Amino acid sequence: MSDAVELAEQLIACPSVTPASGLVFDAMEAMLAPLGFEVHRFTKGEEPDGPVENLFAIRRGPEGSKHFAFAGHLDVVPPGKNWNSGPFAPERRGDLLFGRGAVDMKGSIASMVAAVADIPADAGTISFIITGDEEGPALYGTRALIDHIRETGDVPDLCLVGEPTSVNRLGDMMKIGRRGSVNIWLEVEGSQGHVAYPHLAENPIPKLVAKLAELNSLVLDEGTDWFQASNLEVTELEVGNPAHNVIPAKATARISIRFNDLHSGASLSQTVISIAEKHGGTANPIISGEPFLTPPGEFSAMIADAVKAETGIEPEASTSGGTSDARFLKDLCPVIEFGLVNATMHKTDEAVAMEDLRTLAKIYRRVAVAALGGQKAS
Repeated sequence: MSDAVELAEQLIACPSVTPASGLVFDAMEAMLAPLGFEVHRFTKGEEPDGPVENLFAIRRGPEGSKHFAFAGHLDVVPPGKNWNSGPFAPERRGDLLFGRGAVDMKGSIASMVAAVADIPADAGTISFIITGDEEGPALYGTRALIDHIRETGDVPDLCLVGEPTSVNRLGDMMKIGRRGSVNIWLEVEGSQGHVAYPHLAENPIPKLVAKLAELNSLVLDEGTDWFQASNLEVTELEVGNPAHNVIPAKATARISIRFNDLHSGASLSQTVISIAEKHGGTANPIISGEPFLTPPGEFSAMIADAVKAETGIEPEASTSGGTSDARFLKDLCPVIEFGLVNATMHKTDEAVAMEDLRTLAKIYRRVAVAALGGQKAS
């Protein structure tokens, strides 16, 4: 098996703040091509949310064999300041490998590559679905890859996304679903005027406050067997009035709703629009993703068995946390997320235990072999 740590170092060494392109994809292609993968790279989108580079690599098995996909992203968030080593100069210190993306998620991708290096080509079809835009707007990333996969007919049977799902130690949690997300911009128009002559003006703030009060009092649900309760949060409130004696002409706010599978983005948007119209003003929603659930079953059991074989622990099946590109990939096939410990992702001095990278590669290999229908990996 290739060394996952060395592969991770190669990826970390390529600066790839979202949207990623160029060198980091060159490194990925150089890893996969010698393993027999056909590597397809393409760029989609225009500014300001593009262009975005994507990669789909596939090694085809015998006709009629199963198809297992690994998915992830090579883009990273901006590194920020005060690193003890260069964020894109991978450094081993003690048992840890430091660098931006070590956890989220170049490390997992390196473990994926190491995992497939010694799986025979006749075991089945394996693919990599890799985007350069997961940390950003995600408009021209995985969704464009899904379009490409459908056009070529290379739809996988199962997909594992390598997001950092573990909490306290490698293997303690996998994500079998995620809540959906919708952000809604609220606006109330008024009529500017002097505060001493309110009858000559129309103050939009009381209307906006009443609207927010009703929205804040909503109880969307009590949760389900697999999902926590949906929650609505006010995330921004803006009037932009520099004068103390002026009634403003406009007031705006933004809310964010994370919701379970009792709702859809469209249904929640309509609820908010109705409340907004009742109090005066508008509501403009942008749906980032719908909730999804891959019910516990054969796929989750494959992952649980692989984790237990390599770590001795049983992973918890969870739907907690934010969104990921699994919200798009679930439209292709059943998808589960499993990866490294997430304690340092997006932080200064992001780091991963090198032994975790090597263990994760072994877990991924077991999962891939099981998904392709072969014998359990030794």
